[in-house]
Amino acid sequence: MGDRELLRQAKLSFGLLDFEDTVRSCRSYRRFKEDEPLGRGFLLALVDIARKVASAANRQPLRYAIVDDPAQCAELFGGLRWAGALTDWDGPEEGERPSAYLVIFSDGEPAKFTWTDCGIAAQTIALAATEAGAGACMMASFSPSVVFDVVGEGAAGMTPLLVLALGIPSETCVLEAAEPGEDLDYWRGPDGVHHVPKRTLASVLIQGKE
Repeated sequence: MGDRELLRQAKLSFGLLDFEDTVRSCRSYRRFKEDEPLGRGFLLALVDIARKVASAANRQPLRYAIVDDPAQCAELFGGLRWAGALTDWDGPEEGERPSAYLVIFSDGEPAKFTWTDCGIAAQTIALAATEAGAGACMMASFSPSVVFDVVGEGAAGMTPLLVLALGIPSETCVLEAAEPGEDLDYWRGPDGVHHVPKRTLASVLIQGKE
């Protein structure tokens, strides 16, 4: 039995197909239905889920700020830099911008594994949002001063690590198989569809000794 058939049977046997669909749909969305708010309860639920994930040595250094007021969202948007690979695009237009943000902070200076914790929490939030029909974009390119202006005194002494843009997606993202040596930059077609190259299973699997 070949690896392809083994893979298919394993996904069926262990009920992984639905989860794989969620992962496949969990993309970096950059255009949203700005006039469809997610609601504070939903954002609180995302933070409540994130606080329960694994943390190195269980130190739990992460803190979260919810930004969902339209005026504050507009201010924070001005401090973000969007889609480095799309050099001729300055970010979503009005009406396509995120309806909310979650800002992940480190309580003080980041320690050795704080960024690992941040990645675990951010991906969990993105998966949870996708499961609920929303979408996210993790953004590490932002102005810390704008973040502090928006969040206020509650973030004093903390270090902003990541901004998660959130909303109901208004764009389609598809995965493309990328063979070794091919360009991995994402790209957008004339129809507005966002294409994301992903390495194949064979190209990421290290073959051990026979």
